Amino acid sequence: MSANLSEIFTRYEAIRNDADTLFEKIRAAHPDRVLCREGCGDCCHALFDLSLVEAMYVKRAFEQAFAHGPQRSAILARASETDRALTRLKRGFFQKEKNGLPQEKILACAAQTRLSCPLLDANARCLLYEARPITCRIYGVPTAIAGQGHVCGFSAFEKGRPYPTVHLDKLHARLDALTRELATTLNSRFTKLHEVYTPLSMSLITAYDNTWLGTDQPEAK
Repeated sequence: MSANLSEIFTRYEAIRNDADTLFEKIRAAHPDRVLCREGCGDCCHALFDLSLVEAMYVKRAFEQAFAHGPQRSAILARASETDRALTRLKRGFFQKEKNGLPQEKILACAAQTRLSCPLLDANARCLLYEARPITCRIYGVPTAIAGQGHVCGFSAFEKGRPYPTVHLDKLHARLDALTRELATTLNSRFTKLHEVYTPLSMSLITAYDNTWLGTDQPEAK
């Protein structure tokens, strides 16, 4: 990959920092409601996908943090196992949709599915905590997406009461816009590269090289 993505990643960090600020503001206002603590790990079992800019950022951070060796190999082995499990789950969800199960029920089923993140160690600590995705960073405070509110089941926020809320649609819109810029910067031949979303497990095992990104020169026929 020849493109310099330093500016793109710096702007991603700004979005990430804004997410941290929103979280801390809510925790400061309701310290008795936000019960996040070291070793909890509940958010490390949720299913969610990363936009391309975040996936590539996390992969870069992983490669910088873990040199080749037993720990890196163990994480990648867990990532491969998790990714296979996710593939089976998604295949099952797709079959349910084909059988006529309403999408909202499928999403509810996915939200209840628990699968350990490959970056979670034996003590329920994140091995890449400083570079963890935005979804991980705002877990534990009230959030809303598409008008639907959500909150961690281990928090003390009471249902039906008004609280400051992180509107994920706004953060996702900024990530989407930055991912489009990333795709433009890469000058990929894949016109829908910005639409690619991947689980963290797949992000760790993916080689974001010129072939994958579509920035190599295809052989002439």
